[in-house]
This record gives sequence, C-alpha cells and structure tokens, in this order.
Amino acid sequence: MGLEQRKIYTPYTPEVEQHTTKEQQTVVRRVKRRFSKGENILFALFAAFTILFSSMLLQTHSDLNAVNKEVQLINSKIDETLKQNSELSNQVSDKMTYERIWKKAKENGLNLNESNVKVVPGR
Repeated sequence: MGLEQRKIYTPYTPEVEQHTTKEQQTVVRRVKRRFSKGENILFALFAAFTILFSSMLLQTHSDLNAVNKEVQLINSKIDETLKQNSELSNQVSDKMTYERIWKKAKENGLNLNESNVKVVPGR
C-alpha cells in the first residue's frame, strides 16, 4: 500500500502517463497480405489467359456454326438440282420414244424409205 500511495502523489499527472503509455502501445502493424506480388501477377495472367481462351473458343464455335449453315444451304441446293436433273432426264426419255420421233418426222414431211436405211453396227 505504501507504494501505491507514492504513485498517487507523484508530480506527474496520471493523464500524461496514460497518454504516453497509449503512444507507446500504438505499434505500427503490418497489414498481412494474403498473396504476394508474384502470386497476384500469376492470378492476373491466369485470368487473362482464361478470358482469351474462352473468347477464342466462342469465336471458333461461331465460325463452325456459320460453316455448318453454309453446308446445309449447299446440300439443299444440291438436292433441288438433283430433282431438276431427274425431271429433265424423265422428259428426255419421254421425248426420245420411237413413236414420238416418227410422229414428228411425219409432221415435217418425212417418210420411211427402207432402201435408204443403213444399219449401224453397235460397239
């Protein structure tokens, strides 16, 4: 108890002592960083690579879809052309019949003269 009474009667005021102790207690704390600079750079490079790769993937997918659409259009045109060709070949075979040719020859004034007929041997 005697020591405590001495501290009370010291010439220094307790406010000043408390203030100085607060100043002494305030220690500059280092802010702990979760990641170092190198790790942050690696994360940024990884994010940039991921974004670049995904955009390239989307662009390739878009180009592939465009090519597939063109292929489908060309296939539909080919189908239409094949149908037209088959219709035209049917018309040609209809117009190449012997009766039709003989009828057109008679309309144009031709007649059958068997002495002028030459037989061509087949190959």
